[in-house]
Amino acid sequence: MATQTINKDELSNLSFILNKPNDVTFAERPKPSIQSPHDVLVAVNYTGICGSDVHYWVHGAIGHFVVKEPMVLGHESAGTIIEVGSDVDNLKPGDRVALEPGYGCRRCGNCRAGKYNLCPKMIFAATPPYHGTLTGLWAAPADYCYKLPDNVSLQEGAMIEPLAVAVHIVKQAVVKPGQSVVIMGAGPVGLLCAAVAKSYGASKILSVDIIQSKLDMAKEFAATHTYVSQRIAPEENAKAIKDLLSLPDGADVVIDASGAEPSIQTSLHVVRMGGTYVQGGMGKSDITFPIMALCLKEVTAKGSFRYGPGDYELAVDLVATGKVDVKRLISDVVPFKQAEEAFSKVKQGEVIKVLIAGPNEKQ
Repeated sequence: MATQTINKDELSNLSFILNKPNDVTFAERPKPSIQSPHDVLVAVNYTGICGSDVHYWVHGAIGHFVVKEPMVLGHESAGTIIEVGSDVDNLKPGDRVALEPGYGCRRCGNCRAGKYNLCPKMIFAATPPYHGTLTGLWAAPADYCYKLPDNVSLQEGAMIEPLAVAVHIVKQAVVKPGQSVVIMGAGPVGLLCAAVAKSYGASKILSVDIIQSKLDMAKEFAATHTYVSQRIAPEENAKAIKDLLSLPDGADVVIDASGAEPSIQTSLHVVRMGGTYVQGGMGKSDITFPIMALCLKEVTAKGSFRYGPGDYELAVDLVATGKVDVKRLISDVVPFKQAEEAFSKVKQGEVIKVLIAGPNEKQ
């Protein structure tokens, strides 16, 4: 694929800005510049809408991260390199890249141990006080920009971020060939967890949700089985799931990608003795948790937060090799000026994943 040099001066830096809950505006912001010889400047082509973006839009906060000043939204992006720092030798103007939207200090214990996603000084797009990627131009460290192979489109590139989240979750679960995996929640991350688990060789993959249409998509996408969660006791839902999978002892791995308390409770009753449970979804800060089941089964329980070393590279490879077809999850692609309408659709649950074209993107 031929590369094309883009002139920064000809580009807009129009941005989609959250002022306060349910109050957004479009405004031209100062164009960023390269601050380090290891940085690059990227023209943003496409950005996906994440549930966290919608949460900030509606509530103005997630946990202790509170929007106190106007903030540019967005963090699931792909773009085109337009300028590189003097020490960047792996990228050049015209290269198409997936953007990893957060980077650590590189000096703390977690960063030095290869767990930069746990860095206490993490700079992450669209997490207060840092601006996001729903903008025209984005400056970033070159090593957090991943070149897309010729057979991977920029729209697919914008899907690498949620896929990297799923990759990290499945890595935390240490899924092995032949295992059974139950995934609670069939939103974008839950669907992608199913696809990654399939690529890891899981033999039975069951998606659980309360919405049948989402489960229909899960079955088409990667799941071998689906289950509509019922308004019954967690133990009863768990028994129905185990019966459906013909696994009386439970599943090897259970991933919660919903954050919903009933799903989390059901998960601990579904996982087998000595199995693995991973919490990927975020919901209420505190819930009633079946700790007795965790103890008696000697379950390995892990959290999962964003992504770490190697996750983006694997996500790009899974798309490039056709193992995960992220295009099937893209419900719509809208012009930049329709960003607020797109956020409304995501909030109402009408779509799986909406991409917003960058302000310089010709549609």
